[in-house]
Amino acid sequence: MTDTLATWGGWDPAIRDDPFGHFAQARARCPVQKARLADGHPAWVVLGYDAARQALSDPRISKDMLAALQDNGDVVAEGLPGPEFSRHMLNVDPPDHTRLRRLVSRAFAPSRVAALEPAIRTIADSLLDELNAAGPTATVDLIEGYAHPLPFRVIGELLGIPEADRAQLHAWFQVLLTGWVGDPPAEAVEASDGIVAYLAELAAAKRRSPADDLVSVLVAAEDDSLTTQELLSTLFQLIVAGHDTTASLIGNGVVALLDHPGQLQALLADLGQLPAAVDELMRFTAPVPHATFRVTAEPVTLAGVRIPAHEQVLVCLGSANRDPGRFPAPDVLDIGRRQNGPNLGFGHGIHYCLGAPLARLEARVAFEALLGRHAGLRLAVDRHALTWTHGDGLVLRGLAALPVVLGPARNQP
Repeated sequence: MTDTLATWGGWDPAIRDDPFGHFAQARARCPVQKARLADGHPAWVVLGYDAARQALSDPRISKDMLAALQDNGDVVAEGLPGPEFSRHMLNVDPPDHTRLRRLVSRAFAPSRVAALEPAIRTIADSLLDELNAAGPTATVDLIEGYAHPLPFRVIGELLGIPEADRAQLHAWFQVLLTGWVGDPPAEAVEASDGIVAYLAELAAAKRRSPADDLVSVLVAAEDDSLTTQELLSTLFQLIVAGHDTTASLIGNGVVALLDHPGQLQALLADLGQLPAAVDELMRFTAPVPHATFRVTAEPVTLAGVRIPAHEQVLVCLGSANRDPGRFPAPDVLDIGRRQNGPNLGFGHGIHYCLGAPLARLEARVAFEALLGRHAGLRLAVDRHALTWTHGDGLVLRGLAALPVVLGPARNQP
């Protein structure tokens, strides 16, 4: 028997800011349920770990959004900037996925990612210097001043975005990624138009003057193994995936550690635990609570529930990563947790996040630099004043702001 959820997403602030109890109640009823999303489209919500892992890797569940829209316009809202920017590796199946992923993967080779650590550390230190200038008792916004600009500057370096352009581009993306329910507001349309025009001009500039960056690599492949639509879609997707999720992981992670002072003190006693702590914070805080668009190409059975063909499948990573069948005491933050199988925060299967090693590195350096300097940082507002944004609360989960008092820096008198 299939359980049916009345709606999923578009929650009131209490659920949006802390959705995990809601996830647990739904998962306890049935690990796969039919629902209607806040945008009005139907979907099958996958809540259990085993069912989620299968859904993320089952070849009968397609990622081809444009093909799905042609088959059934009731599967998903097109969103901004529109379908012309949807032809990237997250929205296609093999063989196109294989080709696009291969082109981008050279930028995320282990040696190249490792070589970025000194630059990431320099960026982190520079941002903390700017925040410290306000004084040890001042209130600063850790999202605006640290969590967001750090990964955005890194992806800017990787792509070859001129430094003078980054502030405006970042501002546009912040507007676009805040999210909404229903028709996009005028400011989101304006930001989308700005991004589209900028990325087209960036590609044109790299055609005229190639450099040692990923955009130049992709431009060189254009016409041969990459269409212009795929090029622009890929640039858009890389910027979104390359900064927003990592920014949310940093911000959410800081709040989780402040909520659990024992875990924070254990980490401060040995920052060498950070690699494992980052994975646990990814599992616990769900910066990406749901995976991106999927649709059944043919009937599929998940956890005993049969899903017909041509219907949207929404994998709830935030629920799967707190499934007690996979993670003992799943609602407990434990930076020393022995993982009973990998968490799904970065996905699974052929669409496993290509940038996961870079995101882990950025988060590790961000926490190491912040906690290494400011072991006594604290919230500057009541905990319940913190709010999480991103519209319907499905794909992205990040703080609107994180006001903190950093306190005296360790390396200063």
